[in-house]
Amino acid sequence: MRTKATLAIALVMFLMLGWQHLNGGVPAHHLLADPTLPALSNWWGLLTLPLLAWFLLGRIERRRRADPRGAHGDTAGFTGALVFGALLSLLFTAGRHDATGYMAQAVFVIALFYPVHRAACVLGFVIGMTWTFGAVLPTIAAAVFAAGGAAIHYGTRFIYSRLLVLRR
Repeated sequence: MRTKATLAIALVMFLMLGWQHLNGGVPAHHLLADPTLPALSNWWGLLTLPLLAWFLLGRIERRRRADPRGAHGDTAGFTGALVFGALLSLLFTAGRHDATGYMAQAVFVIALFYPVHRAACVLGFVIGMTWTFGAVLPTIAAAVFAAGGAAIHYGTRFIYSRLLVLRR
């Protein structure tokens, strides 16, 4: 599954870049949307996205082997993150920067209840944003959201468990 899915993602990325190339050129995006910062071409996605997919799909497969009953969580996490990333991209393109800011903050609230740092969520989020931003910027954003989300998800559980120990 891992190889076929990675090849499919690479093919879709290649087709998307080909379409962009033939219809006005492959865009580049500045870090933090600041023209004074370096721009990253969407061409980097041809390398970045398949490598990311290969790595994350490997983690998903290992997790499924360890806990076959938890597989439905990967599908739900991937789908939810895909829709979240696509919606975030759509709102950014529509100029609704206030809404995108709220959505970015909402990731950390969601992390209280759901492990947004899991590989399926990261992959879905990056794929959902790739059409608008290429693959590199969403990968950077996903890394920040995953790190913060993991800290919140596990940190709150750790603190809560310590409070329960103190109450006994």
